[in-house]
Amino acid sequence: MASNVYRNGTGSHKGAMRPLAASNSSNVKSSSFKSRIPPSSNHSPGSAPLRRSNSAGGSDGVPGRVRVAVRLRPRNAEESVADADFADCVELQPELKRLKLRKNNWDSETYEFDEVLTEFASQKRVYEVVAKPVVESVLDGYNGTVMAYGQTGTGKTFTLGRLGEEDTSARGIMVRSMEEILANVSPETDSVSVSYLQLYMESIQDLLDPANDNISIVEDPKTGDVSLPGATHVEVRDERDFMELLRTGEAHRIAANTKLNTESSRSHAILMVHVKRSVLGAEDVIPSETDKSSHFAKPPKPLVRKSKLVLVDLAGSERVHKSGSEGHMLEEAKSINLSLSALGKCINALAENSAHVPVRDSKLTRLLRDSFGGTARTSLIVTIGPSPRHRGETTSTILFGQRAMKVENMLRIKEEFDYKSLSRKLEIQLDKLIAENERQQKVFDDEVERINLEALNRVSEVERNFAGALEKERLKCQMEYMESVKKLEEKMIENQQKQGCDGVMQDKCNGEGPGSSIVEDVAEVKKLLEKEIHMRKEAQEEVNKLKSQLGQCPDSGEGGGSEILKLQKALADEVRQKKKLEEEMIILRSQMLQLTFEADQMRRCLGRNGSANAYGGLDSPMSQVRDSLNGHKTPVAALFEQVGLQKILALLESEDANVRIHAVKVVANLAAEEANQERIVEAGGLTSLLVLLRSYEDENIRRVVAGAIANLAMNETNQELIMIQGGINLLSVTASRAEDPQTLRMVAGAIANLCGNDKLQTKLRSEGGIKALLGMARCGQPDVLSQVARGIANFAKCESRASTNGIKSGRSVLIDDGALPWIVQNANNDSSPIRRHIELALCHLAQH
Repeated sequence: MASNVYRNGTGSHKGAMRPLAASNSSNVKSSSFKSRIPPSSNHSPGSAPLRRSNSAGGSDGVPGRVRVAVRLRPRNAEESVADADFADCVELQPELKRLKLRKNNWDSETYEFDEVLTEFASQKRVYEVVAKPVVESVLDGYNGTVMAYGQTGTGKTFTLGRLGEEDTSARGIMVRSMEEILANVSPETDSVSVSYLQLYMESIQDLLDPANDNISIVEDPKTGDVSLPGATHVEVRDERDFMELLRTGEAHRIAANTKLNTESSRSHAILMVHVKRSVLGAEDVIPSETDKSSHFAKPPKPLVRKSKLVLVDLAGSERVHKSGSEGHMLEEAKSINLSLSALGKCINALAENSAHVPVRDSKLTRLLRDSFGGTARTSLIVTIGPSPRHRGETTSTILFGQRAMKVENMLRIKEEFDYKSLSRKLEIQLDKLIAENERQQKVFDDEVERINLEALNRVSEVERNFAGALEKERLKCQMEYMESVKKLEEKMIENQQKQGCDGVMQDKCNGEGPGSSIVEDVAEVKKLLEKEIHMRKEAQEEVNKLKSQLGQCPDSGEGGGSEILKLQKALADEVRQKKKLEEEMIILRSQMLQLTFEADQMRRCLGRNGSANAYGGLDSPMSQVRDSLNGHKTPVAALFEQVGLQKILALLESEDANVRIHAVKVVANLAAEEANQERIVEAGGLTSLLVLLRSYEDENIRRVVAGAIANLAMNETNQELIMIQGGINLLSVTASRAEDPQTLRMVAGAIANLCGNDKLQTKLRSEGGIKALLGMARCGQPDVLSQVARGIANFAKCESRASTNGIKSGRSVLIDDGALPWIVQNANNDSSPIRRHIELALCHLAQH
């Protein structure tokens, strides 16, 4: 006699399960296995379709028959040997959803089901036709049940509870159902909790807490809902937590070794998934009394939608003489058969519309009260084996499924007013209002304090000004008083002097009184006047003398005019010679600096290759030139310091073609460094380059100018300046005229940089930039094609970004301008840069 053991979940359940995305149900055709429930609009996590609240005990509902599918297990090794000379007792016709059960070689019976699954049916297909409609109903707010029924060893646990840790394609209905539920709920507003139980010997035990082994069933007297308040409820946030719960429960589930199955389940496993989703009820519209056409809409009411998914893995029905059960295992088999028999009686009563349904005969029927004849959407999968030895058990299983198909449920949504959510929102709103009120009160207090302080400052300032003005007025009055006293004293003295006759007058005449100083002042003034008159006469004489000399100058100047002209001409020649020498010095300095830079590069390269000793003689003179010219600074920095940017730009207008070409090269090298680009643009270098590109037909100048413009076009600000000054049109014209591959490469690089600016998209196309870019592909040179592909990729990226942001709609401009054939033609180019840019362009075009 085999003893009872605990299933530990090892073997095929090893390894961690990888989280999967939600299944895309839109690719699966709807089968007759799905019951007709009101369609619900797809909603994002955290939201739900608006429905009117339906209480669980309400009269309105949606009829939904129990859907039954049959699944055939393939022959195992034992059956392949024992039944090698016998045909299968079952013949499936899945296209007709029909099953034939052979009684003998001549007679058979035919049964029809909602779905017939062959032994080759995948786990994914089983889930989609059996459980997926039920899971979708649970997400919409309905209760749902998925149950597996059949003989021991026909694959019920494989179909329902397989973890599939090593092979994800073998995952059962439990794992796939939870994946879809977690993928469609919002962690912020929704919650999912799980209970895992087993019904063993008419005792409900908690698989997540084995110490809790006698859980009671509670029924709501008003609604009849069945609940297990003593069961462990674990909230699930992700698939990893759920897989850990399943492993824990499987390890505690009771199993034993029988003749029919090496690991036969000795209990009914029940997985309950409770889903709570927050939704918004329909808005209440109140007509206005004054205007019947106008309405006042109240905000939607917050509702909570509660649903429950019950997944039941029934223990196998078995005959004692076939399973070989003895002792305690025999008692287990009796208990299993008793509960399954009670379930069959309830289904028979419901199928025959009997007035009495014996749901209280077993705890299993009490737990499944809502699944058969209740308000839940129920799917039943019956599993059978092909062996003719078990024809009786197979017939019993098929008849059980046939009777279950006659049971009709009335589906209802259970919605409740979400007082907790509304209270939480109101508390948050109240806290925000309190905080805002405190902030406003603080601002008000600060403003009052500021106004008071300002008023005090003004009062003190007015007081200070008043005190100052009062002091000034007092001083003014004192001065006026003192002046008046002084004048009165003078008048009094003058009167006294008038009274004294001869004595005082005599003193004045002799100069012995106050009048003597006045006489001396008058004499001094006369002397100064005479001196001024003398100096004026001398100046007049000097002027007359100069006029006479000026009259004699024309006669003597006629002979010296030729000498003056010669001097002026020589001076002009000297100026031109000096300017030419300055230009030559600038060129020589820049060449010397360039040679110094190249010598440094060569020395570093030779030093890395270990050949510095062989060429040590070359490094010495170059280092001396570098040290004598600009110390240890780079050639670009030395060129700025010794020559100056304005002088370099002035050489762009030189009459000498060699000087002009060399100056353009220097500007292009300077523009290659981002730090110099802003200084070049501010000094007018961009305008000068565009003028050169427009006015000169020389191929060398156009090539170097295009390279300099390409370097400046790497900056977004410079790109807009190039557009404003007509640079796009100028580059397009240059691209159509040029034949040299290097010139085309420079022009294509400049246009490719401009293609990466979102603001220049329309301007680039209107001024022929895109067509010019595609036209340069005629060259066929890999470097040119690489720049063309880069420009197309940049343009496609900007278009894709604009389409994603809703700024642009419609077909791509690149396709309208004929870029797609060229892209397809060069998609497999041997050059990796070309191929990489074309792949990026195709990706952006596909997004657009």
